[in-house]
Amino acid sequence: MVNIKTYKLQNDAIRYKFHIYIGTDPLTGKEKTTTRSGFKTKKEAKEAYYELQQEIKNGTFGKVSKDTYQEVYELWMEHYENTVEDSTLLKTKRIFQNHILPTFGSYRIAKIDAAICQKHVNQWAKKLKRFKMVKNYAALVMKFAIKHSIIDKNPFDLVELPIIKKTISLEDDDDEFENFYSREQLVHFLNCLQQETNLKKQVVFRLLAFSGMRKGEVFALKWKDIDFDTLEIRITKAVKRGENGLYLGTTKNGKPRTIKLDPETVDFLKKWRTEQDNIFSAKKINTKTKQQLVFSNTFNVLQDPNKTVQWLSSFIKKHQLEPITTHGLRHTHCSLLFEAGASIKEVQYRLGHNDVKTTLEIYAHVTRKAKAGTIDKFTAFLNDESD
Repeated sequence: MVNIKTYKLQNDAIRYKFHIYIGTDPLTGKEKTTTRSGFKTKKEAKEAYYELQQEIKNGTFGKVSKDTYQEVYELWMEHYENTVEDSTLLKTKRIFQNHILPTFGSYRIAKIDAAICQKHVNQWAKKLKRFKMVKNYAALVMKFAIKHSIIDKNPFDLVELPIIKKTISLEDDDDEFENFYSREQLVHFLNCLQQETNLKKQVVFRLLAFSGMRKGEVFALKWKDIDFDTLEIRITKAVKRGENGLYLGTTKNGKPRTIKLDPETVDFLKKWRTEQDNIFSAKKINTKTKQQLVFSNTFNVLQDPNKTVQWLSSFIKKHQLEPITTHGLRHTHCSLLFEAGASIKEVQYRLGHNDVKTTLEIYAHVTRKAKAGTIDKFTAFLNDESD
C-alpha cells in the first residue's frame, strides 16, 4: 500500500508527501527511509512513489548518474580543489579549459574508447610540448569515474605516446638557446647591473644570481627573514597566483631552508632597505612592521614575480647581453656552484630541490661542459711530450 499523506503550507495550500523504505544501513543495521514532498496532487505523489520504488528494486537509487566527461570532471574537481594549493588548482583548471574539455567535454564518458583517446593525444602532441602532462590530467577524470563505478576501465591506459621527430635544418647551424651564463658572462652581467639607477631591480637580480632563489621566493621575502649579522636568509614562502590573484604560499618543495649570502649582496640589501623606507615614508606608508616585504610593489603589497620578465628583457636589450630568463639566473647559480666544487647535496639544499634528480640534471650539464675540454687536454699533453 502506498501511504500518501497531506500537509498544509503557510498559505493553506494542500500538498502531498510519502515515506518509503530504501533498505538497511550496512554499517548500523538500521532501516533507512526517505521522504518526498511538495506534490500538488495525490496522483503525482503516487507516480513518484512507484518510480522511486523501481529505482530501489533495480539498485540504481542514490547512485551518482553522470553521463558526459564534463559532468564527471565537475564532480572530480569538487574533490581535487581541496587537495592542492590555489596556484596548482588554477594551472589545472586552465589545462582542462584550454585543451581537454574542448575535445572531451561533450563525449558520453562510457563511450570514450582507446581510439578516441589516441586521436586526441596525437593532436595534442602536434601542438603542445607538454602533451604528456595534458594526457595524464585527462586520464585522472577517467580514474575517478572508475573509482565511482561510472565506467569499468580507463581507455588512456591503452594509449601509445607519439614520438616527436626532430628535424635538423641544414641552413641553421646555430646552437640551441642555453638558459644559463658562464662565469665570464655572469661577471659581465653584474658589471652592467651596477650601471643601473633603479636600485630595487639591481638588488633583485643580484640576489637571484647570488642565492639561486626562485623569483616567487624572492618576492615573498620579508625583512625579518634576513639576518644581517650572520649573513643568512630564511626562505619559507613563495608568491603564487590563484583564482583570486597573488598570495603567499609554501615553497615549491614545501620545506623552508636557510642559506648564506655573500657580504656584498647583504650590503646591497641594506642600501635598498634605506631607500625603500624613504620611498614609502614620502607616501605616508609605514615600512617598520614585522610583515614588511623586501620587494613590494608601489602600493606596498605583493609584487607580481612575472614583472621580472619585462625588467630583464629591457636590461638585456639595453646592454646587448646574451639572452637569459629569470629562471636562467637560478640555473647559472647552480651550474657555477658545481664548477666551484660544491657537492650535490649542498647544491640540492641551497636551491630547494625536493628531488636530487633535478640537481643531477644540472650537474650532468656541467660534466658535459667539462668533457668538452677533454680533447684540448689530450692535445696539450701530446704537444708537451713532443717538445
